[in-house]
Amino acid sequence: MQNPIIVEAIVAREVETVWNLWTGPEHVQAWNHASDDWECPKAVSDLRVGGHFSAVMRAKDGSAEFDFNGTYTVVDQHRRIEYTMEGDRKVSVQFAPVEGGTRIVEMFEPEDMNSRELQQAGWQSILDSFKRYAEQSDL
Repeated sequence: MQNPIIVEAIVAREVETVWNLWTGPEHVQAWNHASDDWECPKAVSDLRVGGHFSAVMRAKDGSAEFDFNGTYTVVDQHRRIEYTMEGDRKVSVQFAPVEGGTRIVEMFEPEDMNSRELQQAGWQSILDSFKRYAEQSDL
């Protein structure tokens, strides 16, 4: 992976629950946004090596929308997911049980349009959104 950006969080839930909330498309729709003025109205996932995923990311006021998609290259249940996004950028997401919950570490290759700092802040915000959702979920 070329010069990755890293974001991480500790989620106060067991790894099996974290995995299910991270990978289930119905859950992705609930947490996959960097701020409250964005939403993810559609998500699909074929969670297997060679399987594809897609999530629609949209500003709630309709001013912007894009598809976030890619192909899974590694699926190691409850431990690691790797995928390649459009533009051949690679992402690795690791899940590890720790005292008090699950540590998630995401590493991703940055794109060229935005600063590393902006990309790191955006991905961290989405991860923080996941953490809030996971810790409040009834699963």
